[in-house]
Amino acid sequence: MYFKQRTHTCGELTEEHIGSEVVLNGWVDTRRDLGGVIFIEMRDRYGITQVVFEPHISEQAHHESKVLRSEYVVSIEGVVRKRPEGTENTTLPTGNIDVLVNKVVVLNVAKTTPFPIQDNIDVHEDLRLKYRFLDLRRPKMQNALLLRHKMYQVARKYLDSLNFVEVETPVLMKSTPEGARDFLVPSRMHKGRFYALPQSPQTYKQILMVAGMDRYFQIVKCFRDEDLRADRQPEFTQIDIEMSFIDTEQIYEMVEGLMKDFYKQVWNKDLVTPLPRLTYDDAMETYGSDKPDLRFDLPMTTLNKVFENSTFRVFQDSITKGGIISGMVAPGCGDYTRNQLDNLTDFCKKLGAGGLIWIRAKEEGLESPTMKFLTEDEQKALTAALDAKPGDLLLILTGKKWKTLQLMGMLRQEMARRLNLIKEDSEPKLLWVVDFPLFEWDEDTKRYYAMHHPFTSPRLEDIEYMESDLSRVKARAYDLVLNGSEIAGGSIRIHNSDLQAKMFQALGLTDAEANEKFGFLMNAFQYGAPPHGGIAFGFDRLAMIFAGEHSIRDVIAFPKTASGMSLMDEAPAGVSDDQLKELHIRIRGEQAAK
Repeated sequence: MYFKQRTHTCGELTEEHIGSEVVLNGWVDTRRDLGGVIFIEMRDRYGITQVVFEPHISEQAHHESKVLRSEYVVSIEGVVRKRPEGTENTTLPTGNIDVLVNKVVVLNVAKTTPFPIQDNIDVHEDLRLKYRFLDLRRPKMQNALLLRHKMYQVARKYLDSLNFVEVETPVLMKSTPEGARDFLVPSRMHKGRFYALPQSPQTYKQILMVAGMDRYFQIVKCFRDEDLRADRQPEFTQIDIEMSFIDTEQIYEMVEGLMKDFYKQVWNKDLVTPLPRLTYDDAMETYGSDKPDLRFDLPMTTLNKVFENSTFRVFQDSITKGGIISGMVAPGCGDYTRNQLDNLTDFCKKLGAGGLIWIRAKEEGLESPTMKFLTEDEQKALTAALDAKPGDLLLILTGKKWKTLQLMGMLRQEMARRLNLIKEDSEPKLLWVVDFPLFEWDEDTKRYYAMHHPFTSPRLEDIEYMESDLSRVKARAYDLVLNGSEIAGGSIRIHNSDLQAKMFQALGLTDAEANEKFGFLMNAFQYGAPPHGGIAFGFDRLAMIFAGEHSIRDVIAFPKTASGMSLMDEAPAGVSDDQLKELHIRIRGEQAAK
């Protein structure tokens, strides 16, 4: 069918255009028939314009407008006029004008949609994902994608200005499972062999440094076959960055410059740099998290010294076994009822704590069933250590160090929620967390794993402990944390093949295993690898925070559900027997019959 190309979008007409003949193309957003005069609000991604069908302007257009319904695709021709006094819509940029229509073309009809195409709708997310093509018509969703686009351009412009080169790395690579499971892709041409989708371009970007590219970046898809959460997807986007001949300070400076651009161009805020830095140990002991949310206070305090000579068996046992006693003040919560306190205790027990010690601070002193086990001096020292005031509630957990700190961190978050300490307009808090352990111990397998990845360099002063005490080795690693979410992480890499071999040995990999998985990288290191390091931004999470959303699914065009399903196109799906035969694959058991 014939229709004219639009002269303007549905978001740009103003009083300057009054008297102009225009053509608009878009969707019918709403329709109102007021005594023979029909009002249509037309929508495209740029905005909404009201168009009016009056019989005396065009009887034919008025007649044809009677069939229009929500989500019909239309093209109209007409003249811009000023809206009659008292009918202006101040919520729209186009709200002072409308268009008197003299011709309308229906480009396509639409079925009744399963939910309204408007923001703030109360509809189950699964329905939104099934009809994602409709969900994405909503202004809020389109704005989220426009925000992503803007952030892509900000990153590319900034990194290009610093001589970074965007290089694409393979999507089909060798499986090197470390941490999350790989997605495997069977090879048709090489029977019984598989590619893997990259969990990150880690080895490739290091090889690019060996190749002399000096400064690399890529906005890249990564894949991990792991259980999902609100801020995880099986496929996700990173801003991947690597640099040669640098140390941590150059990484910090480069990243802080990029974040200043994001702050200014997305939030219109000025970011003060240099950013604060917390060591991993301090972050855990003060906030119970390696990604602390500093938008609220509620610090934790280690109380081991207060109770180092305590006769209270619970405290005594923790200190003797190398554990920790961690306390926190909930200000103004000293009037919590016994029911509220039991509720808090249950909260901690469900997380895995043995129990919660609670103490009310009163004018006359501390009140708690635990007080009979504490001396007067210990009570005074406790009050001083936590800076407790009358009317406050003291909360204490004790046990194995890292588990207890994590539990205390979750209790800290819960108290912030109950006290409504995080406001929508809270000032964003950005910081570095540094000096991570290089290794973490797993109780189930009774072995050490790399806390970040096996290419992370130890601090030079800690290399001597690589063969004697792995718990003492700190990493030259760093995470960037915004509002309690890790938005970027990286490290200075190992660039020496001997040190890399020592790292693999510490992780329990034999020479043969290391060579099978990473031989190509080890080989490259023997041909003059420069010192190098980098960082990767979790772009989806970063966009989620800048958009003010709480799930990354709301800033991704076509996300998966929490179970990894794409409800719109029903992926993952079965394939034909012929396809499986070509790939030399046979499905056994129940699945074969489905």
